Amino acid sequence: MPATETLPPEAIVEQLRGLRAHIPEYIQLPVADALSLRRAAHVDPEFVQASIDAVGENSGVASLLGRSAPELRQETVDDDRWNAVETELHAMLNGVAAANLVRRHRIGLTALQVYNICGQLVRQKEHAALLPRVQQMKRLNKFGKKKAKGPGEGEPQQQPG
Repeated sequence: MPATETLPPEAIVEQLRGLRAHIPEYIQLPVADALSLRRAAHVDPEFVQASIDAVGENSGVASLLGRSAPELRQETVDDDRWNAVETELHAMLNGVAAANLVRRHRIGLTALQVYNICGQLVRQKEHAALLPRVQQMKRLNKFGKKKAKGPGEGEPQQQPG
């Protein structure tokens, strides 16, 4: 199997933004709006099917809705198909997030190794030029430092009698 071409992140972002134009009803909803839609959006599928059947059996219901049973059936089919896209996008997001985590881990581990190596080297006079960097890394290093306890923290609290 031939290796696939790796694209730079900016090219991926550009392609993703280009895909937006091809997604019907693509929208970003404020949290409050999304919350207000959730209840009706999660109606039982069997209930939905029964309502579509009712529209199909009674032309009066269809005319009041302005939508026919075949249109409603197609909308449920479209929902299933777009749900597959949503699932795939979630999987892709999880994969990108995992790749970023691995990348950050590799960067952080290398930085910690550099700190340890430089800490050993500055003990020798010929590497004294590294001392300002080691001091800077020591000041910025969050590993191995205990958080300072505020006043009253760490002391047992007396229970009211």
